[in-house]
Amino acid sequence: MTTQFMNDIILILPELVLFLGALGLLMVGAFSEKDATRTVDYGAVGLLALAAVLAAGYSSDATAYAFNKSFVMDSFASLMKVLTFGATAVAIVMSQRFLRREKLARFEYSILLVLSATGMGLMISANDLISLYMGIELQSLALYVVAAINRDSLRSTEAGLKYFVLGALSSGMLLYGASLIYGFSGSTNFNEIALAFQPEDGILPMAQVIGLVFLMAGLAFKISAVPFHMWTPDVYEGAPTSVTAFFAAAPKLAGMAIFLRVMMTGFGDAMVAWQQIIILISVASMALGAFAAIGQQNIKRLMAYSSIGHMGFALVGFAAVSPAGVSSVILYMALYAVMTLGTFACILSMRRDSGPVEKIEDLAGLSQTRPFMAGCLAILMFSLAGIPPMAGFFGKLFVFRAAMDAGLYSLSILGVLASVVGAYYYLRIVKTMYLDPPTDEINVPMPRELSILAGVMTAFTLLFFVYPAPLIELANMAGAALTQGADLGQAGVDAAKSISTR
Repeated sequence: MTTQFMNDIILILPELVLFLGALGLLMVGAFSEKDATRTVDYGAVGLLALAAVLAAGYSSDATAYAFNKSFVMDSFASLMKVLTFGATAVAIVMSQRFLRREKLARFEYSILLVLSATGMGLMISANDLISLYMGIELQSLALYVVAAINRDSLRSTEAGLKYFVLGALSSGMLLYGASLIYGFSGSTNFNEIALAFQPEDGILPMAQVIGLVFLMAGLAFKISAVPFHMWTPDVYEGAPTSVTAFFAAAPKLAGMAIFLRVMMTGFGDAMVAWQQIIILISVASMALGAFAAIGQQNIKRLMAYSSIGHMGFALVGFAAVSPAGVSSVILYMALYAVMTLGTFACILSMRRDSGPVEKIEDLAGLSQTRPFMAGCLAILMFSLAGIPPMAGFFGKLFVFRAAMDAGLYSLSILGVLASVVGAYYYLRIVKTMYLDPPTDEINVPMPRELSILAGVMTAFTLLFFVYPAPLIELANMAGAALTQGADLGQAGVDAAKSISTR
């Protein structure tokens, strides 16, 4: 084997471990004489932990390429992979007891999540349109299956079908945009595409803009940004709650990561053509997330609209198109993943003797019957609303500050207003738990693993302000690694600033 090939293998080792490990676990589950679900679950968590360690082991400040520059590894990819693999592992741990209670425990579940994480890792390190599409499809095909894993439930089957049909539509849009971009640039590599997409007098040719718009539409679907959010509420509500918890965290991290890489690396000079699109979908996502969630009675559906709104807040930092903006998005997504997984640990514990419950009104009087669960959920709701000194406040503070530094004052003001409106439905949950009288049927105690996870994530959310420096420093390093190779042409920067201040 050549030295170059060995270097390529080392760079892709986290994904290779996950893929080969998933195949091994599949053999264990298929040929085991006894039910191997627990063994496969523990093995999957171990694989994800090992992959996260391998990804974190890349400590070089330089950017390394593999497989003819179709795969890239840098500090940005390292951090986002650690977050994504970690979120996937937590989702598997959270789901075990729930799936057993609902008689949905199958060894294939964890294997599908590992394969999905493999696709996410490929997405995060993609430096080529072909490797990007391969990663997206590997992730998505596994997600379509787990969304409909409850075959006896009409809602779950409907959720899987909706996700599949709309996902196929988004893949078609992404492929069409990629084909146009390849036609104009003559390459699928992001670095070479950047050389072809050069604005003249601050303007990009309309034909290139069309290809760029279709590509962005496909990527916006992956993060549930408006107007490509239509699948999110139905899939979140219809899929099993453990699957929804996974959907709300890991795929969002990977989707935002590849969105950042594609636009900053492949179209850094053409920012004048896409910055306004990012601003538009950011405002639309924040507005829809703030207002559409107000009337929701199902907490999973409410969390779907909450996710849409939070993707809008993250895009505020993205719209700044600067190292500080990218760093703020990374920090925001990391904090969002922690808050969301902690919230779903509580939602998975919403259960009575008659079975699981999903209505917000079923939380009435929870502070009197299950004070620990109510306390954790209240703190997480305050954080999601962006109330200081919770972690969510600092996430919004950093993205708004990055936008203001870039001259996007109107966007920052709209973000603050949307945050104020969105605080209503988070505080409504707190009010229901602490001020409404408890119902006759009491919520069962939180399972041990869910109480531990909820407690740890609540403590992180509550005490983040005490020592935020390590995560902020990691986000800054990752943002610098992504933007140092992105040549934001001065003409494009000046044009974008002139547009943003109109």
